Amino acid sequence: MADFGLYTYQQEVVERALKRENIIIWLPTGGGKTRAAVYVAKKHLETTPNAKVMVLVNKVHLVDQHYNKEFDPHLGLRYAVRKVSGESDEKDFFGLVVQDSDVVICTAQILYNALINKEEARHVELSDITLLIIDECHHTHKESVYNKVMRLYVEKKLKGEKPLPQILGLTASPGTGGAKTLDKAVEHVLEICANLDSAIVSTKQYAPELKKVVPRPRKTFNIVNKRDRDPFGDHLKSMMTIIHDYMELPPDFKLRECGTQEYEADVVVLEQRGVRDNNRLLAQCALHLRQYNDALLINDTLRMIDAYRSLEEYYSTKSTMAIDGTDFFLLGLFEENQVELRNLARDSRFENPKMDELQSTLLKQFGSGVPSRGILFSKTRKSTHCLKDWVLKNRALKDAGIKADILTGAGNGITYMTQNEQAETIKNFRMGSLNLLISTSVAEEGLDIPECNLVVRYGLLTNEIAQQQASGRARARDSQYAVVAQAGGREHRRECINEYLEELTGKAIDRVQSMSHHEFYLKLSELQQKAIISSKIEESCKTEKRRSNTASSIQFLCRNCFTPVASGSDIQLVDNMQYVNVSPDFKNHYKVAERVILERSFEDWEPGCRIRCKKCNMVQCTHCLILYLNRSTVHAHVGI
Repeated sequence: MADFGLYTYQQEVVERALKRENIIIWLPTGGGKTRAAVYVAKKHLETTPNAKVMVLVNKVHLVDQHYNKEFDPHLGLRYAVRKVSGESDEKDFFGLVVQDSDVVICTAQILYNALINKEEARHVELSDITLLIIDECHHTHKESVYNKVMRLYVEKKLKGEKPLPQILGLTASPGTGGAKTLDKAVEHVLEICANLDSAIVSTKQYAPELKKVVPRPRKTFNIVNKRDRDPFGDHLKSMMTIIHDYMELPPDFKLRECGTQEYEADVVVLEQRGVRDNNRLLAQCALHLRQYNDALLINDTLRMIDAYRSLEEYYSTKSTMAIDGTDFFLLGLFEENQVELRNLARDSRFENPKMDELQSTLLKQFGSGVPSRGILFSKTRKSTHCLKDWVLKNRALKDAGIKADILTGAGNGITYMTQNEQAETIKNFRMGSLNLLISTSVAEEGLDIPECNLVVRYGLLTNEIAQQQASGRARARDSQYAVVAQAGGREHRRECINEYLEELTGKAIDRVQSMSHHEFYLKLSELQQKAIISSKIEESCKTEKRRSNTASSIQFLCRNCFTPVASGSDIQLVDNMQYVNVSPDFKNHYKVAERVILERSFEDWEPGCRIRCKKCNMVQCTHCLILYLNRSTVHAHVGI
C-alpha cells in the first residue's frame, strides 16, 4: 500500500473492503477517500476474474474530476477506464460501453436508466458489475437516484439472486437525518448502512495521524448587532402591507413574518391556491410579494442597493406584460415608491453591519501579509454576484490584494456557470490568479479545490453535513473557519445546532460500530425488508393516484395570464429524461423569442429559442412545466 501513497489511516479503513466486504468509508473532507477507493479498485481488478468496476457520482462535474484526477492516472495504463455522463454520447449505448470497459465512472442516473432500460445497447445488469463505488453516499436515502439503484440491489439480495457487486461507499458525514437525539441518529446511520448494505468504518488506531494530515480549522463566530434602524426594509414592509390589503387574504390563511423563509413558503402556497381557485388577483399578488420578500432577505444579508436592484430588475419587464387591473396596481405601487426606495438604498447611515464585519474578517486574513486563499460561502447564485460586485468595488479589499470570482453550479441559465467556466475558475484559484472564491454550496461537496487558509460562511442556513464539508475546505495549517452572523440570529443558532449534530453523528457512528456482527446485520435485514415493503406500498399509491387523475384531466396554463395552452396528454417522456410537448396545436399559443445559446454542440439536435405567450407576451420558463406537472394532481399552472 505504501507504494500507492496511502497514509496508515487510509490503509486501516480499506482493510475490510480488501476482504470483499461491503463498507462505507467515513473520512473527513480532504482525508483521501477517493484515493483509498482507487486503491481498492486496483486490488479488485488484480484479483477478480472478469472484474468490472463502476464509480457513481451525484454531479456531472465529478465525472471528469474523478476520471482526470484519480482513476485514469492510477489505472488507465493497465485498464480501460471510461467516463460517461448525461452530456456524453456514450450514454446512448451505455451497455456496450460497460461491456468494453474495466472501470466506468458515471452519474448515478446513467446507471439507473441502464438498469431499467431493456434495450440491448443501453441495458446493464447489476450482475455485470463486480465492484460498485458510490461517492458522497450519504445521499443514499428516500427517493434519491442512489437509493433507487441500491433498492434494486437490495431487492435482488433479499430474493437470494446472485451475483451482486461489492459495495464501497464514500462519505465525509452521514449526518443525523434531522434527528436531535442519539437513538434517532443511530437509527438514521443504520438506515444509510441498510440502504447501502454496508458497514461503516473509520480510523480508530491511526486517528492521531488523520488529525495531523487533516487539521481542523480554528472556528470563530464573528457576531454583529442588529442595525438600529432599517428605513429601507420598513418601507418594503409597508408596501407589502398595502398588497395584503388589496388582495383580500382568504380568512383561513395567515401569513407569517415578512422577510423570512417561512413567509416565502406561505406565498408559494398562496399562489398555488390562487391558481387552483382561478383567482388571478391572489396568484399575481403572491408572486409579487415573493419578490418583495426576496428583497428583504437580500437586505438582511447584502447591501441595500442589491435588494433595490433585485426589485428594479423584476419590474423592468412588467410594464409590457400588464393585462388587467391587478397588474397595473402592482406595477404602479412600485413605480410610485421607486425613487424613495432608491434614495433609502443609497443612504450609507443605514447600511448592513454584516457587510462591515465581513470586510473585517477578510482583511484580517488577506491583509496580514501572509499568502492567503479563501472561500466565501453564500446562499444563492444572486448573492454571489452581489458579493463579487461588492468586493471588486471595495478599495480596502482591493488594496489587500483580494482577487475574487464566483463559483456556482453548472446549468444553462444566465446566473449559472458552464462546466468549463467552473474548471477555469478552479484552475485560476489553484494557480493563484484568484485567491478568493465566492461560492454557493457547489464548493462544499466533491469539487477538487486547493486547501484554504480561510473559509467564511455568510448568510447560510444549512445542515450539519454541509457545515462539515465547508469546514473541511479550510485545510491549510492555522486556517480559520469563520461564521459572520447577527447576534441571536437564525444563522448563529443554526451553526450552534450543527456543532451539536456533528458531535451527535460521531456518537451515533460509534454506537453502530460497537454493535455485534449478528446484531448489526440482523438490524440491516429488518430495515431492508421494511424499506422494500414501504417502497412497494408507495408505488402502489402513486399508481392508484395516476389512475384516478388521467393525463387529459391535467391542464397547463400560462403562469401570467392563465390561458390554457396544453393538457397532460400532450406531454411525453423521451428517453426517460426529457418531458416534451408533442401537440402540433401548442405552436398556436406562443411566439418565438431570443435564441438559447449553449456551450456545447450536438450532432442531431441544436437548441431553439425561448418562447413568449401570444396573449400576454411573458417569456416562459420551460422548466416550470415539469415542476408544476410533478406537483399537481388535477390542475397545473405553468410557464409555457
